[in-house]
Amino acid sequence: MVAAGSAMQKARWHDRRDALVAAVRAAHETYGPLIMGILNTTPDSFSDGGQHGGPDQAVAHARRLVTDGAALIDIGGESTRPGADFVPASEEIARTRPVILALCDEPQFISIDTYKASVAREAVRAGAVMINDVWGMQRDPAMASVMAESGAVAVLMHNRETIDPGLDLHDEFRRYFDALLSQAMRAGIRREHIMLDPGVGFGKTDPQNLESIRLISALREEYGMPVLLGLSRKSLFGRLLGRAVDERLAATLAANLCGMARGASILRVHDVAPHVDAVRIASLLGRPGAESRKPAVS
Repeated sequence: MVAAGSAMQKARWHDRRDALVAAVRAAHETYGPLIMGILNTTPDSFSDGGQHGGPDQAVAHARRLVTDGAALIDIGGESTRPGADFVPASEEIARTRPVILALCDEPQFISIDTYKASVAREAVRAGAVMINDVWGMQRDPAMASVMAESGAVAVLMHNRETIDPGLDLHDEFRRYFDALLSQAMRAGIRREHIMLDPGVGFGKTDPQNLESIRLISALREEYGMPVLLGLSRKSLFGRLLGRAVDERLAATLAANLCGMARGASILRVHDVAPHVDAVRIASLLGRPGAESRKPAVS
């Protein structure tokens, strides 16, 4: 299952997927994260719901994000905020597929943000090369097979139905991702196509949300896989700082630079241009501690 169309279109899809895998691996190895722009085609997303609802508006916004420096566009057709309305798969496809088709011949990589297997399948057929599942294959039993059969890059996020303040998050990550990766291997998902996401803002207390950012380095070391970090404008920052949604850029930048220092390979954000600038300067300054680990020159 790859992009629908001619043999040439299918070959081009594989080339795009392979280019994404290579770009993510390079970001992982160099501590120089790619910037993923968020494109919500929903009326009720917590930050920008209703702003890019129609296909034309959504495509125009995606192009602005790319102009600002986004290497990827993550397209979602259902809000994941707490209390959001359920969206049937048919409606989610109707919201996202036209946008993917309009963008798939442009230079950026396209990701579909969904936990529904049928939505992911149609998105890949339209040209998406990444499936970003906030429930890590746990909500839809068909998702693992869609990820395996499509060959798309698979983002598996940590999530929980309930919050447990007493949870040891490091142990929880080990249990969760060990089980998830076993499931992925059984389904036939290639290990080099998998990314992990600590799930900031999903099933965690605020201290656990902060700890999940700190644990990015542990995820890298224990699994050897690239990590995607998505915390843009999160309500976490509203609770900690008393800031409204449109006042959380500074907090988002600070947390993402912390994630970058710990090895995040993709930063998923609303505000692309400031993150491109921040990552560029942070890269020029060098990773904390990197100089001290260089061998001495005699």
